[in-house]
Amino acid sequence: MSSNHFPTSGTTLLAVASAALLLTACGGPPGGPPPQLSGPPQVGVLVVQPQRVALDTELPGRTVPYQIAEVRPQVTGLIQKRSFEEGSLVKAGQPLYQIDAASYQASYDSARAALAKSEANLRSTRLKSERYNELVAIKAVSQQDQDDASAALQQGEADVASAKAALETARINLAYTRVVSPITGRIGKSSVTAGALVTANQGTTLSTVQQLDPIYAVFGGYDASCSHFAAGCVRLSCTRATCPGSTRSSRR
Repeated sequence: MSSNHFPTSGTTLLAVASAALLLTACGGPPGGPPPQLSGPPQVGVLVVQPQRVALDTELPGRTVPYQIAEVRPQVTGLIQKRSFEEGSLVKAGQPLYQIDAASYQASYDSARAALAKSEANLRSTRLKSERYNELVAIKAVSQQDQDDASAALQQGEADVASAKAALETARINLAYTRVVSPITGRIGKSSVTAGALVTANQGTTLSTVQQLDPIYAVFGGYDASCSHFAAGCVRLSCTRATCPGSTRSSRR
C-alpha cells in the first residue's frame, strides 16, 4: 500500500504550534461548563403596603363669584350723589347712591299727620260710644243711636289702621331714596352720575356687586380619567390674588 506524502514547511509547523498555545492560554475552547457558584443565590424582597397617593390633575376652569347683586333703584327721582369708589370693596348696607328725598319726606310727614288725625277722631268716637252704651241701658237714647255710635267706633279704628299702613309705606319709600349695597363684595362701574333721573325697578342697573369671598371654581372637560372627582370636592392651590378666601368647587 502506498502512502501519500505531503510536503511540509517550517511556516506550517509554526502556525500549528501558535494555535495550540493560544487554546491553552484561554483555558479551553468556548462553550465549556459555567463556573460553579458557592452558596444559594441572593434575591431582593420588597413588602407591598397600601398608602394614600395624591393625584394631580390639570383641568380647564374659571372662577365665578359666590353671589352677584344688581343694584337698582326702588323709587323714582334724581341722583344727588354717589357714595362709593368704582372697583372698591363695599359692605352690606353701605350707602351707594342718594336719591332726592324731598317729595318722599313730604309724603311721610303727610301720612304721619293723617295718622294723628285718625287717632284723635277715634278717641272722640270711643267716648261717644261708651256714653251711648250707658244711656241706652236707661232708655235715654234709642237703640239705633247706640248702634250708630258703635259703627262709628269701628270705622274710626279702621281709619287708624289704614293711616298706620300709609305711614309705613311712606317710611319705606323714604328709606329707598338711600340706595345701599345688598351684599358685601366688590362693586363695579357706575352707570349713572349725579343729576341722572332713575325710575323705580328700572331695567338698567346702577351698578353690580360681586361677592368674591368665598368664590366658586367652575371646571369643564370632564372625562373617564376624572372619575375620582365624582364626589364633587376639588382642592385648589392658588394665591390670595386669584382666589381670595376659602374656595369652593363646582362642576358644570
